[in-house]
Amino acid sequence: MAVNSTVFSCPKMLGRPRPVAAEKRSIRWGVRCQLSPVKPSKYSSKISTDVQLHESPQALFDEYLEDKSRVFKAMFPDKPKSYRLNEEEWRIRMLPIKFLFLTASPVVDMRIRCKSNGQDYPPDVPLDITKVLELNMMKWELQGLDRVMEPSDFTLGVQGALYPDRGGRHTRLKGRLEMNVSFVLPSVLMLVPEDVRRNVANAVLNGLVDNMKHKVIESLLADYNRFKNERRTHN
Repeated sequence: MAVNSTVFSCPKMLGRPRPVAAEKRSIRWGVRCQLSPVKPSKYSSKISTDVQLHESPQALFDEYLEDKSRVFKAMFPDKPKSYRLNEEEWRIRMLPIKFLFLTASPVVDMRIRCKSNGQDYPPDVPLDITKVLELNMMKWELQGLDRVMEPSDFTLGVQGALYPDRGGRHTRLKGRLEMNVSFVLPSVLMLVPEDVRRNVANAVLNGLVDNMKHKVIESLLADYNRFKNERRTHN
């Protein structure tokens, strides 16, 4: 439910007063109501990863990234909570977001693209990187807050990138994941001080993004090791 602030002007007497001799005066009071939208609260969390990647010449990580379907299943292994929509997009039920006494379950459509040769790379990825896996949330649905918030009162953004960096002595798996949340507070939360709301929101988002990062990286590296073993077996 959108929360709007209401601004009342001082009561203003309208109309012309009748002569004093009149027993009664007819008075009309006009109240002007002006609705102005409440500025939404915005919170964000961004986290990066940089771990050693034990790459095999017979099974380069670039080759592994080209199989987007396999990579997606490795990153989001919970099959009942995800399924494929088309060549590039999957629908995912994300972990619940808890904010004070509110709980919401985002369902997002995530697009996964594999880019190479510096073409259309994310701004923070060096152009000499050979291959980049890019994640972008295309659509979302928020479940669990129907009674306290309208869909238009809430926006969610998720984006990330993952790539092998061979610039040093050892290949490194680098990447970043960013989540942005913006919503109009329900009236019951307007009573909570802003600094308290911000501290809680930052803790929730940071914990959620950090948890996603660790699960994705661990699962992805484990599947890449299986990919290397498969290549050795076939060769």
